[in-house]
Amino acid sequence: MPSDATPDPYADPLRFGQRVQILRERRGMTRAQLADFIGVSLHTLRKIENGQQLAPGLEMVMRIAEALRVRDLAELTGHPEMHVDLFIGPGHPRLGAVKAAVDSFSPCSSVEPSPVAHLKARLHAAWKSRHSAPNHREVVGKLLPGLIRDAQALVRTADTARDRSAAQGLLAETYSLAQFFVAYQPDSALLWRIAERGMVAAQDSGDPHAIGVAAWLLAQAHRDSGPRHFDAADAINVEAVRFLDPLLPDAEDDLLAIAGALEFELGYTAARRRDTGTAWRHWDKANDMAKRLPSDYYHPVTSFSRAIMGAHAVTVAVELHQGGESVRQAAQADKSVIKSRPRRARHRIEEARGYQLDGQPDVAVATLQKAFEAAPETIRYNGYARRIILEETETKETNRRRRASELAVGIGLLSA
Repeated sequence: MPSDATPDPYADPLRFGQRVQILRERRGMTRAQLADFIGVSLHTLRKIENGQQLAPGLEMVMRIAEALRVRDLAELTGHPEMHVDLFIGPGHPRLGAVKAAVDSFSPCSSVEPSPVAHLKARLHAAWKSRHSAPNHREVVGKLLPGLIRDAQALVRTADTARDRSAAQGLLAETYSLAQFFVAYQPDSALLWRIAERGMVAAQDSGDPHAIGVAAWLLAQAHRDSGPRHFDAADAINVEAVRFLDPLLPDAEDDLLAIAGALEFELGYTAARRRDTGTAWRHWDKANDMAKRLPSDYYHPVTSFSRAIMGAHAVTVAVELHQGGESVRQAAQADKSVIKSRPRRARHRIEEARGYQLDGQPDVAVATLQKAFEAAPETIRYNGYARRIILEETETKETNRRRRASELAVGIGLLSA
């Protein structure tokens, strides 16, 4: 190993603070940025990193893990026996089959492509199942290999430029569905292949809606890779918004919705940066677009709708670490019904984060239970939910510890 290489946290029994510093620097975060994210003074964080202060309690450890997007708690603590996957799930049983379908390359394949109308109907049914099934990853994971194979075959055998463009649009949509399945799975390289192939297919299709969806997902992949990738996420979002803007005056609902979803993503990333004014300004713009949609409409990929804007407001407040505001927004958001089960579960998780920030851990655990009831496969693979649950299994408050432990067993964090 070169002498100037970043030390491996597992290599030596380094103090906790040194591990924090190593992981922070790997993330490209300054000490001031991390201190702000975890809610301590710069002086306190400096003392932690310099070993002048004992390793903090579990609550602060989990807060640091969240800020640094640590995938395995052992990486931060230095204790291999504390192996707990946080932001990357344990891997769905169908992940291998989906990966094999994505990675297959058969230029001379004899697979007979499905008719365009048939593949469209299957994709429509797959999205519908994703939104309605509590075990949505299982349902989608079962369908994806066949969808990927047939969409690739349709592109490969297209006879005309028009047919090829239509096939590329369906392939892009299939990759979009695949990215939802692969998110939070232990294969980041696969996620990137899917996101990038989805964008290429969308661009080849020439369909503005497909391009908008692919940009929305690719920007999320960048943003979720950490602060160093926020600029790339913003660049993709800005270009997509600029591309769609001239089309919006007479846009159909789906195109208007993806433009609104992209606008909100700019606000989401701004909130992750702790840029309050920019975050809420983009939320306002997205909300204006949502008001142009029918009251019962929701976008088949992003769930963008009038109803989702309340959930988005909770997310912005949580990312800004505004506990009281996130609770206030949660009360308003509950007046609207989110049709998609996984999106509803995700909203409950964001609400739980808000309650935790606001010093209401009992309500946070109860809200995570609602998330579990809505879609167990959403909470099972969500790092924020896992962090809160794991933290509350250590609380001294008996009833809360019992409820958190039961939930931890339900999502596979603890053994029964």
